[in-house]
Amino acid sequence: MIKFRSKLLLAIVSLIAFIVMLLGILLVTLFERHNYTNFIHEQEQQAKAIASYIEKYGGINAFLSNEGESSFQLIQSGVSIVSADHEVLFMENTPDEITEEMHIENIKQLSENQLIDVKKIEGGFDLYYFSVPIKTSTGEEEGLVVLTKKLQDIRQLNDNTWYIIFITLVICMVSIVIITNKIAIKFTKPIEAATSTAIELSKGNFRARTYEDPSDETRMLSASINVLARNLQEMEISQETQQYRLLTLIENIGSGVLLIDSKGYITLMNKTYKQLFDVTPSDYLYNLYYEVLQFDDVSHLIEEIFITEKSVKKQMILSLKIERKHFEVYGAPIIGNIDEWKGIVLVFHDITELKRLEKMRQDFVANVSHELRTPITSIKGFSETLLDGDLKNEKILRDFLTIILTESERLQALIQELLELSKIENQEFKLSLTRVDLNGILSETGAMFNRKAEVKGLQFDIRLAEAPIIIDADPYRLKQVFINLISNAINYTPANGEVKVIISENEKYAFVEVKDTGIGIEQKEIPRIFERFYRVDRARSRNSGGTGLGLAIVKHLVEAHRGYIMVESEKGKGTSFIVKLRKR
Repeated sequence: MIKFRSKLLLAIVSLIAFIVMLLGILLVTLFERHNYTNFIHEQEQQAKAIASYIEKYGGINAFLSNEGESSFQLIQSGVSIVSADHEVLFMENTPDEITEEMHIENIKQLSENQLIDVKKIEGGFDLYYFSVPIKTSTGEEEGLVVLTKKLQDIRQLNDNTWYIIFITLVICMVSIVIITNKIAIKFTKPIEAATSTAIELSKGNFRARTYEDPSDETRMLSASINVLARNLQEMEISQETQQYRLLTLIENIGSGVLLIDSKGYITLMNKTYKQLFDVTPSDYLYNLYYEVLQFDDVSHLIEEIFITEKSVKKQMILSLKIERKHFEVYGAPIIGNIDEWKGIVLVFHDITELKRLEKMRQDFVANVSHELRTPITSIKGFSETLLDGDLKNEKILRDFLTIILTESERLQALIQELLELSKIENQEFKLSLTRVDLNGILSETGAMFNRKAEVKGLQFDIRLAEAPIIIDADPYRLKQVFINLISNAINYTPANGEVKVIISENEKYAFVEVKDTGIGIEQKEIPRIFERFYRVDRARSRNSGGTGLGLAIVKHLVEAHRGYIMVESEKGKGTSFIVKLRKR
């Protein structure tokens, strides 16, 4: 551990020394740059001020003739005035470190080039020359003002900064060595004990413990080592718990799962797979897959994965007893961290319902095409007949135009109900809810059908509740529901039949029953009557102007009101639609 202490001490001291040195270099660099920038700025401002002063004085000749140069006595920098033909007219505060001839030569070179320049002089001095043009009132350049300044003061300041940084670094290093050595000795002793205990734990001796000193700064390390020994068994229990959770997840996932090892033996089968295929685990587990799997397509998929070592996804139709189901089977190889082949996992997704919905969508497209084609064909046929025939026969003309108008209205109603259904099914569809009296809604709706029922010879009766039934609803949409139901009841009830609308309630719900004595619906057709374009009697529905979308709209609107719709019917005896709505 002594060697460890020395390494620790050396590492800490080296790191801190390196950081302090970098910081010192950074600070000195910043100070030098700051001092030099201030020096340049000061000389620039001073030179510009002198040039401006001479210009205001009337120019170089007026300034020199009136002895204006006496104003330069307070300026510490050397001042020189140079004419436009590079002749030095005036010099003041000439630096002692350079001869007058060399000074004049430097000024002439500077005036010819008009550049800021720094001249190094023997003896370690740097002279800074800065020139500013002097202009006449007409803007012509009359000459230059040249300032001369030594940089020695700035360099002295920089050297002092380096000296301070060096002294600080030495003091810090000595302090760090002393403090770090004491800290290393104090902390490495408990670490040595903890290391010995950790070695025992790695050998499986979980009874090993290290001494815990409450006053020691490393007591957390000693306590942690002791806690580690006690936690190893808890970690084992936790690992078993995680495995149990994983097994629970696999068992209860909604898709069937099969796990096959690298030799082709089935090692795991979840509950969903057993339920989907109605198999017994003992007949499958630890058996070769091609001996027990009854589906050749699945066996071929497994073989493909074994050969290609790539994931495969296929849709299959598998026969399960008396029914055929659609599955999306996904198989993937299980490869370890060192490219070791572990086996294959198969996941069986039951997509039978999705396929059914896809079939419904295809049927919907076909039905829409059919429903649109029929009126369009009629309109086109009668229009062509009129164009090819005698338009002067008013009776034929009126009959054909009446048919065209009827088919156009039917086409318009179909398109309107398609748009209405699409709007209702939209997720952004919202009801304009308000307080409404169910009795009032049914009274207004029923009044619309009195004449139609009378013409058809039907007994039409609305039985209102004794007291007002208040619900939160969209009046327009609610009327749309009852108009569809009452209209269907009248259309499918023969003459001398009866149509009743009965309103009732309990503590939580209001009930509206639309009951007729019409043709009725077979039990096998009831689950499909709310599908789009589905008709119990297609001929009667088409003759009555129906589109096959009314009940689909009704169902969506009732559900939008958080209600329910139920159907009771018997073939040849009539049908009853019951709408259940929440009371306010």
